[in-house]
Amino acid sequence: MEDTKHLILAILKFFDDQQRSVDLTPDAIESLEVATQCLESAYGISIRDVDAVARYPLPGSLPEIFSAGLGQLNIPAASTADRESAERLKAEGNEFMRVERYDAAIDCYTRAIQLDRRNAVYYSNRAAAYGKAGEQQKAIDDCKSALAIDPKYSKAFSRKGLAHSALGQHREARDCFKKALELDPTNDSYRDNLRQAEQSVREADQSGGAGSGVGGLNIGGMDLSSLLNNPALMNMATSMLSNPQMQSMMANMMSTNAQAGEAAGGPQGISSLLQAGQQLAQQMQQQNPELVEQLRSQMKPNSDSKPDDDKSSSS
Repeated sequence: MEDTKHLILAILKFFDDQQRSVDLTPDAIESLEVATQCLESAYGISIRDVDAVARYPLPGSLPEIFSAGLGQLNIPAASTADRESAERLKAEGNEFMRVERYDAAIDCYTRAIQLDRRNAVYYSNRAAAYGKAGEQQKAIDDCKSALAIDPKYSKAFSRKGLAHSALGQHREARDCFKKALELDPTNDSYRDNLRQAEQSVREADQSGGAGSGVGGLNIGGMDLSSLLNNPALMNMATSMLSNPQMQSMMANMMSTNAQAGEAAGGPQGISSLLQAGQQLAQQMQQQNPELVEQLRSQMKPNSDSKPDDDKSSSS
């Protein structure tokens, strides 16, 4: 019955989407409304039921799930030899990820998929590699493929959320992290990512949906909005920037760039910025080593960016 309700919820969501279609006549839309009421009455479930929607997460729209399912039905099961070869390629890809050779990792996971296209882990691991390589839409597509195979694959939901976050699609990211946390309620990484996504959505709403600059920006697992809202960090930055030596250094940097007629992004500008950054870091380390350690802990890579080593996405 649980699987049936999951299916009915997907159908109801599809009907709801179709009622907004410009291709349907008013009579057709009314028929969908009647069909919706009949299904809700028969199965006791509704897309307006927040608990039901949370309990039965969908990896995509019903047409997407249907298309992916048809594709999987047409894919023959891999032979034992092919599965073993695919696992070796996955292990190679995981090693390439460890040393940050993302293109090589993508190639290994792609060849593993070609050998065993029914394994959700290969798609999810390739999504992680695509995300690290900056190809977020490809990461999203691979997560969809993984979830079509295993709709309860929490890490695929989380990786999809990370890709949406990188694209500034914070509402989509929030929904993905919610589903990941529902499937794995004890995962602190999912909870932290959800908190950051919700904060980014709130900031976007407060700014009229136009975004909020650095608010909510997450780079390498570091939440810049949280850092900039850290009073200790901001007090330290203010103190350092009021230091006459630091002011002199910044003034010299700006003067040098102006005299050279170079943009800030030019070679000399970048060199000066790096020099300034190094001196700032040194002063921060001397003045407050505990805060520096706190910042380093926030910069640690998100665990979801690491590939899966196990064979089963559900284990």
